[in-house]
Amino acid sequence: MAGHRRAGGLSRLRAAARLATTLLVACALAACSAWPLGTSIPTRWQPSANFDQRRPTLVVIHYTGSETAADALRTLTTATPAVSAHYLIVRDGSIVQLVDERARAWHAGESRWGASFDVNSDSIGIELDNDGRTPYPQAQIDALLALLADLQRRYRLPAAAFVGHADVAPWRKVDPGPLFPWRTLAASGFGQWCDPPYPEPPPDFDFALGLRAIGYDTRQLDSTWAAFRLHYAPDETAAEPSERERALVYCLSGLASSP
Repeated sequence: MAGHRRAGGLSRLRAAARLATTLLVACALAACSAWPLGTSIPTRWQPSANFDQRRPTLVVIHYTGSETAADALRTLTTATPAVSAHYLIVRDGSIVQLVDERARAWHAGESRWGASFDVNSDSIGIELDNDGRTPYPQAQIDALLALLADLQRRYRLPAAAFVGHADVAPWRKVDPGPLFPWRTLAASGFGQWCDPPYPEPPPDFDFALGLRAIGYDTRQLDSTWAAFRLHYAPDETAAEPSERERALVYCLSGLASSP
């Protein structure tokens, strides 16, 4: 019986090999260029017209932290440390595309925003050539605004879809930093913003709940609060959330307009 089982197994393996060869030959005769992505076994490829591409729902803005754009490009295009972004905007305003928008770039790392637990899969990543200590040149910001307008138009993104790396990974990151002109972006429709006077929150307003309503992950609340300050109130230094900050969170969260 064992001999028969072995013989049967070999027969099945030979049959599978013949099938694979037949399919490969058929594909070659049909001028197939490659097996479709998503399977590592031979399949018959019959394309359907009923599909679309990955549709990003977020744009995440970073600074490179490098001294020069050349240094940043080396980091973003070499196998180690395995990081990338869809775009790099140089200080002179030139834009370098590094990854096809349809593909998942490795820019956000471990991160969360709202209902997204895999920000890399849901976003376009934009790196700004900046060392983290220097103001952003106007040419670079102008180029960023043009790119954001293009992304917003093509993907129909709301203002709230434009965030920073520190927003989505507050326990790890601080970019694009306190020098980044978020208010300028918000004035063009990229990112949320509230100007005073802010609506007064109710006495029982939950600060952490307000941060979550904006989109922040509050598992490490102190880090999240620090990231919020970097984005919206970099001049705040109080050891506890100020009344101004509470009102600002209340305004940004949308809870102020809830019935």
